[in-house]
Amino acid sequence: MHLLPKRPTTKGAAELFTGDVYVTNHADEPEARTGLALVRFTPGAHTAWHSHATGQLLHCTEGLGLVVTRESVIVLRPGDTVWTPPGEQHWHGAVDDSFMSHLALTRTVSPGSETPATAWAEHVADDDYAAACRHAH
Repeated sequence: MHLLPKRPTTKGAAELFTGDVYVTNHADEPEARTGLALVRFTPGAHTAWHSHATGQLLHCTEGLGLVVTRESVIVLRPGDTVWTPPGEQHWHGAVDDSFMSHLALTRTVSPGSETPATAWAEHVADDDYAAACRHAH
């Protein structure tokens, strides 16, 4: 057993996020094959389209947000947890008038795998983001 070091909060990269997003990676422990991050989205901020090789759990801690696939929209409120299965393209973030924070839990890919843990795609179109926000209001 060992205490993991505290890590600094970093601003999300513009090629992966729209708006201001702040990420604190709390754990990326190779032996546990698990990553845990607290992600804070300012109003209107969200990820680009992406998928995870091993899936992802998102647990909303505050605010109002969205998790969107090519077929569905889930409104995310504090206490809600969403599972995105391996390979499912999705995006997530805050609605246009609220902050939102969530914990993101992922399993790392097998050592030596050539598959990226996260496969990033295009940014979400403004019209598609606005349409998703209408589900929350």
